[in-house]
Amino acid sequence: MASSSEGSGDALLPDFPRGPLQAYRARASFSWKELALFLEGEDMLRLKKTIFSALEDDPLFARPGGGDLPMEKYRELNFLRCRRVFEHDLLRVEDMLQSPLKVWALVNCLGMYDWSLAAKFFLNVLVFGSAIYNSGSERHFKYIPKIFSMEIFGCFALTELSHGTNTKAIRTTAHYDPTTEEFIIHSPDFEAAKFWVGNMGKTATHAVVFAQLHTPGGGCHGLHAFVVQIRDPKTLLPMPGVMVGDIGKKLGQNGLDNGFAMFHQVRIPRQDLLNRAGDVTPEGTYVTPFKDDRQRFRMSLASLSSSRVSIVGMSVVNLKLAVSIAIRFSATRRQFGPTDKEEIPVLEYQMQQWRLLPYLAAAYALDHFSKSLFLDMVELQQGRLGKDASAGQAELGREIHALASASKPLASWTAQRGIQECREACGGHGYLAMNRLGHLRDDNDPNCTYEGDNNVLLQQTSNYLLSLLARRAQGGAHCKSRLKTVDFLEAYPDILGQRFEVPSLEDCLDSSVPLAAYEWLVCYLLRESDQKLNQEKRSGSNDFEARNNCQVYYCRSLALAFLELTVVRRFHEHTHQPSVPPPLRAVLRRLSALYGLWSLSQHTALLYRGEPPGAPAAPPFPPQPPRDQAPSALSRTLLSWEA
Repeated sequence: MASSSEGSGDALLPDFPRGPLQAYRARASFSWKELALFLEGEDMLRLKKTIFSALEDDPLFARPGGGDLPMEKYRELNFLRCRRVFEHDLLRVEDMLQSPLKVWALVNCLGMYDWSLAAKFFLNVLVFGSAIYNSGSERHFKYIPKIFSMEIFGCFALTELSHGTNTKAIRTTAHYDPTTEEFIIHSPDFEAAKFWVGNMGKTATHAVVFAQLHTPGGGCHGLHAFVVQIRDPKTLLPMPGVMVGDIGKKLGQNGLDNGFAMFHQVRIPRQDLLNRAGDVTPEGTYVTPFKDDRQRFRMSLASLSSSRVSIVGMSVVNLKLAVSIAIRFSATRRQFGPTDKEEIPVLEYQMQQWRLLPYLAAAYALDHFSKSLFLDMVELQQGRLGKDASAGQAELGREIHALASASKPLASWTAQRGIQECREACGGHGYLAMNRLGHLRDDNDPNCTYEGDNNVLLQQTSNYLLSLLARRAQGGAHCKSRLKTVDFLEAYPDILGQRFEVPSLEDCLDSSVPLAAYEWLVCYLLRESDQKLNQEKRSGSNDFEARNNCQVYYCRSLALAFLELTVVRRFHEHTHQPSVPPPLRAVLRRLSALYGLWSLSQHTALLYRGEPPGAPAAPPFPPQPPRDQAPSALSRTLLSWEA
């Protein structure tokens, strides 16, 4: 008699039709249906099936034949598809609030179909809508039902032509006029034009616009967000004083209309200031619940961390698709063999496994991490909505900001490299447009740039870690955090004195091995970064120059290694929890070990370089066996493991 999970799997996940992959599927040591149910859960699988069935059965989502559509036609079709997603009512507002991961699933399913569609929906509902919900107050909630009825269509206007990552230097202004109780939104020149704003090019009627808030008497209170109507919802003609347009064709995602806007003395009601970070009274007095300007600034830009976490999920989806395409192709493509009359699948070659299987492991590890970080973000937002102003809530915000700032670079770069490796691993056939690898590569590319340049974002994470070390040195403060990502730093001096030694290669098959090595590596890089920073300051560099001169030397590697450690730790804990079904334990733990070892191997030079003074030279891994010996257990395991 089938178990309930097997019954659910059969109903939700019907068997694949027999075909060239059947031989590999028959050799699997586990049930893929049981794995899907464990990783996703029945409710999530049911939702995904509903979404894909709706798209599959609707003629509007049929792929056009005859090549790519002209850009204008593509954008028109993409808007119609976005409207149809709302009409299908795939996810109600109540469901979004009760089960946030369902929102995540909807966006990712749309992205698997077309990232232009997913981005258009995501920017309107989750970026524009969430900015209003999380940064505003009850007086702004009137906009939320209008978003879901498509009465209005929104965008998020932060970046300007000359300023992106440096948000403090944004130059759009909002001067308050107490005689009319209005803000005057103004772009001082073309360099202050809002730029690269998704949905703004053709379809957005409203924008969350970030501007420097000025009150009478010459006081500037920094960056704040405002709801600004930019087009008439009935005609889509620009509102008076608004110059708005499309920035043109991009390298990818050309169904999404990225645009620009300039404002010439545009007046908006006082109530359209999103006032959770700060407000202005009718008389023109600025009020804020935050005593610390830095904390208020972080609150103003809180939605950026949400977007960065979402980009992690988008990157993982791209990696999943690319790896699925490449591994399935490799299982069916045959080349050479032990005899002239026998050809074997290229997946059987060690080189092909070496190229592809680590990215398969990365897809699983990063997928789990992205979901867990998304739920951490939801917890943070719920605390903010509940007006939790405690020190613990502020510390959680800093921790999540550090994680989001490093996770976007790690995920987008891993997907970028993985997609390219998959493209090359498919040989000439990988260059065909029909297999989507080229589209995936182009659509993933902006993930490395928007919501903050990857290399600049990594500085936020290294700064966070250095601040923890400074606090520890000054007052003996404990390195503990709500999410426990930095708790290992409590043993900072002891960890630095340890050596990474493994008795045998078989022991490497437990991801606790790379986990321990990563803790040492992060501590080593933290110490080196701190010493380099202090050396720069002693030599006369100011704080800006000192930090700038430390990025290439250690700080960049520190941020990436810390995030990789966090991913390895969370996936290790996930795959070693008691609730993992026994038939799945071996394969999931093997994936965990593979991801940890593969990621760690990219830091081999640092592991050698960090050899404790006076210690005998020893490689971080046991030496390879002589050529005439049998392959190691690790090699045998990886070679025999099927995708």
